Amino acid sequence: MQTSHLGELLSIAAAVIWAGSVVLFRMSARSLGPLALNFFKNIVATLLLLATLAVLRQELVRAVPVLDYCMLLAAGVVGITVADTLFLRGLNLVGAGRSQIVSSSYSPFVIALSFVFLGERLSPGDLAGTAFILFGIVLSARRVSASEVSPADMRKGIIVSTISFALMALGVVLTKPVLDRSPVLWATTIRLLGGVAGLVLIAIVSPKHRYLWRSLRPSRSWRITIPASVMGAYIAMLVWLAGMKFTQASTAAILNQLSAVFVLPIAAVFLKEPVTKQKLGAVASALAGVVLVTFF
Repeated sequence: MQTSHLGELLSIAAAVIWAGSVVLFRMSARSLGPLALNFFKNIVATLLLLATLAVLRQELVRAVPVLDYCMLLAAGVVGITVADTLFLRGLNLVGAGRSQIVSSSYSPFVIALSFVFLGERLSPGDLAGTAFILFGIVLSARRVSASEVSPADMRKGIIVSTISFALMALGVVLTKPVLDRSPVLWATTIRLLGGVAGLVLIAIVSPKHRYLWRSLRPSRSWRITIPASVMGAYIAMLVWLAGMKFTQASTAAILNQLSAVFVLPIAAVFLKEPVTKQKLGAVASALAGVVLVTFF
C-alpha cells in the first residue's frame, strides 16, 4: 500500500472505530451517567496505554524539551477534562440530535486555528469535501424530534457545546507540533495523562465524587462499558492521533467528523434504528466528501 494517503486513511479508520464505540457507549449509558462514563473510559484507556508502553519497552519519560510535555498535558486538560465536560453539559441541555449538528463546528475550528498557528492551507478538493461532509452531518440529524427544551436552555446548550468543540480544536493544535516529532504511543499517553489528572481532580472535589469513583467498581455494566472504552478511548485515540501525525490537522479533523455519519449504518445493525432515504443520502454525501478530501 502506498503511504501517501496514510494519514487520511487512518483518520477515516478513526471515524469508523469511534462510530462503533458510540453505539456501545449509548448502550452502556443506560447504567452509567455521561460524566461517570467519561471518567471510566479514560481511566481504562490510561491503564491500557501504560501497559502497552511497558510491553513494547517504550519509555514514558523521554529526553525531550519540557515544553513538549507542557503542550501535551495542556492539550489533555483542554481537550479531555474541560472540553469533554462542557460537551456532556451541552448534550444534556440540547439532546443528542442537536448536539450532533453542533459538532459540525469542530472541523472549521481546527481549520481556522491550524491556518493561524500551524500555517496549514486547504486545497479546493479539501474545501469541497468539507462541504459534502458537513452537509451529510446536518442531513443525518435534520429530523430531530421536538423536545421539551426551553429557549434559554437551547441557547445555553448551543453556546456550551460550541465552546467545547472550539476547545477540542485548540487541544488538537497544541498536540500537532509535538506529535510531528514524537512517537504516537508516547504522545497519546502523555496527553491522556493530562486529561485524566484533570478528571481525577474533578472526581475529588465534585459533590458527586462517590458516584464517579463507584463507576470503577466491577459491575454488570462492565460487559459493555469495557469494550466501549477499549475501542473508543484506547484504539480510536491512537488511530486518531496517528492519522493527525501523517497528514494536516485540518484534513484529519474533516475526516474525523465522518463518525457522525458512519454511526447511522452501525446503529441500524446493532440498535435496529430504521434506515431512511435521508440517512442513505447523508452517508452518500459524506463518502463523496471523503473521496474529495483524500484524493484531490
